[in-house]
Amino acid sequence: MILGAKIRDLVLICLIFLAITPITAQNTDCFLAAADRPQLYLPLLKNKNVGIVTNQTGLLKDRTHLVDFLVKNEIKMKSIFAPEHGFRGTADAGEHVKSGMDAKTGIKIVSLYGNNKKPTAEQMKGLDVILFDIQDVGVRFYTYISTLTYVMEAGAENNVEVIVLDRPNPHDGYTDGPVLKDKFTSFVGMHKVPVVYGLTMGEYGNMVNGEKWLKNGVQAKYTVIPMQGYNKTKRYGMLEKPSPNLPNEKSVNLYPSLCFFEGTQVSVGRGTALPFQIYGSPWTKNLPYQFTPRPTEGAKDPFLNGKLCYGENLSDNSEDLRRINLEWLLKAYREYKSPQQDFFLKNLFFDKLAGTDELRKQIIAGKTESQIRASWQKDLLDFEKIRVKYLIYED
Repeated sequence: MILGAKIRDLVLICLIFLAITPITAQNTDCFLAAADRPQLYLPLLKNKNVGIVTNQTGLLKDRTHLVDFLVKNEIKMKSIFAPEHGFRGTADAGEHVKSGMDAKTGIKIVSLYGNNKKPTAEQMKGLDVILFDIQDVGVRFYTYISTLTYVMEAGAENNVEVIVLDRPNPHDGYTDGPVLKDKFTSFVGMHKVPVVYGLTMGEYGNMVNGEKWLKNGVQAKYTVIPMQGYNKTKRYGMLEKPSPNLPNEKSVNLYPSLCFFEGTQVSVGRGTALPFQIYGSPWTKNLPYQFTPRPTEGAKDPFLNGKLCYGENLSDNSEDLRRINLEWLLKAYREYKSPQQDFFLKNLFFDKLAGTDELRKQIIAGKTESQIRASWQKDLLDFEKIRVKYLIYED
């Protein structure tokens, strides 16, 4: 009884503190992801036909999956929409995700990374609400914001409400990188935003809706269930890895800087125990670290499979990066020596990742990191004028 009273007193103190104090770094003991605030979203789902876009990261703090929690609370779950990597989060990057049935609940699984990336009118038929709950990483070329965009567009076109359960952005509180140019629009970059855009998933959807970036300028009926006690400059641990090759917070921290290598002849460690924590290739032999990619779960046929690579191991880098580090990319380009193959892949996927061809041209021209970064600043300032309009949490 005494322990219960102490818990009630602590909860009361948290509630009072949140009521009278803006969100700050000091009140993290009271932090709750939106999924852990069912009193805010269950009433919006009651007596509705509900679809959900989620994956292995859709967890409550006790690690109950949101789908199981909703079923237990008698919400009428009609379909699970699976994004890139699938509902269970085990598919390779770029691998088609199959539709099917969830063995545990019997709910139909609809792939949004197979024949279609946008829900069709038939797939939306009979739904009143789509709930969206995915742990994002806050980087433009990570495709879950593209999936959210297509879900919002389908919701607007089919009169289905979209509700986002918000989660922390591990790269929140800053913006960096080149802003996407229109001609480089793709599924790894749909909007004129920088590589790191400093918004939670809920805030990003607000921006897409508010700026009328959906097809034909349509706007979705859109609701964000906010987090409690969240501060954009703090870093919060993740309950589950967001995708197979981002296994921990170190790889997530390095991801905005290292993912550019995916458009080059350099491996980022897919098929090793350190994906997105190392980089290297057979043609950068002056670099000190050695590794050989082999097939693993989430990297069934990794880039440079079976080839000895020379590079750097960044897994001991404990710095919380608040900017993109171009040093590694520029170093690899300088050290790259291959008579047969250019550093950049022939399909110029690098330009899609960068959202522009300027970065590739700057690297080839021998521009320094400071010169490259200076070229981003005007576009970043212009984007900031848009970004601030959609902030839910203190920056």
